[in-house]
Amino acid sequence: MREYLLILLTAAIFTFVATTGVRWVAFRIGAVTPVRARDVHATPTPRLGGVAMLMGFAAAVLVGSQLPFLGQLFDSPELWGVLLAAVLITLLGALDDVREVDWLTKLAGQVVAGGTMAFFGVQLLSLPVFGVTILPEPVLVTLTIIIVVISTNAVNFVDGLDGLAAGVVLLSGGAFFAWTYLVSRAFDPPNVFSTATFITAALMGCCLGFLPHNVHPARLFMGDAGALLLGLLLSAATISMTGSVDPNSSVATTSTITAFLLPVLLPVAIMALPILDMALAILRRTRRGESPWKPDALHLHHQMLRIGHSHRRAVALLYLWSGLIALGAVSFAYVPVWVSLVGIMAVLALAIVLTWGPSTRRSVS
Repeated sequence: MREYLLILLTAAIFTFVATTGVRWVAFRIGAVTPVRARDVHATPTPRLGGVAMLMGFAAAVLVGSQLPFLGQLFDSPELWGVLLAAVLITLLGALDDVREVDWLTKLAGQVVAGGTMAFFGVQLLSLPVFGVTILPEPVLVTLTIIIVVISTNAVNFVDGLDGLAAGVVLLSGGAFFAWTYLVSRAFDPPNVFSTATFITAALMGCCLGFLPHNVHPARLFMGDAGALLLGLLLSAATISMTGSVDPNSSVATTSTITAFLLPVLLPVAIMALPILDMALAILRRTRRGESPWKPDALHLHHQMLRIGHSHRRAVALLYLWSGLIALGAVSFAYVPVWVSLVGIMAVLALAIVLTWGPSTRRSVS
């Protein structure tokens, strides 16, 4: 655990320090988000925050390669492949932050980044369905790339309020870190040092280092460079872990039901809020006969503001919903099912009251 803490702190410190320099560069090259009809910020704000997060992740990888235990992960090229894919996806996002890139080019870049990770070994090896299901390699590589595309776009869609995307990814990463660390500890032989756990530790550090600059009112946006990077790293962690746990072994679970369901549902649960926002956006835009990628002001965070919540309260409530789903899913692995259900229902009731309760109606009126 100490080495993971070092990775987290390295990513956080380098991201935090680099953000100041990136902000200066963003102003100089014109990577500034103007105030548009769909936006909620009041003044033009620089973006490119993802470049600082990339520096934090790269620093964590370099430090990790020199550690006695985590350094063993670098005997395979997987983490170097994730770093290369991270560089590619961040460059694509940075280009879009400086001068807008069409959706087809961005999609092609996401496919290339996913293919790069697969080439270096970060790909689905099997699916935890009906035990362990092994499909032909071309199918698994295609599924790997699809997961990357969905994850990167989901984070990009949810990035609409100061601190929202970074905080949601931090919570999702924390839930997945707990799962991967505790599950890998139960491997035979026990080994808590895994690629997925390393990536989530570094990912959490990047978010922690960036958030002080991004809370409302934000001094810097992560931009597409950051949203695409965070989505890629989340997908890399889930891809490298999915298929590593045999549901039939009931590793680190309290029942055979959770042993079967968790490896399938947890990767979805940790990204539930961004995926839901993306799915709703695509549905409403296609129903209007518009492009699924055409921006609008009807995302979940816009709805929170429309209900009557302040900027910071809306972000906090979306944190609550995201944490409820992600951490609630993880809890099934380590406590009795009835305890998880009682806890989830209690937090769900609280979230409903805080989101649509009497105080909200008064603030609207």
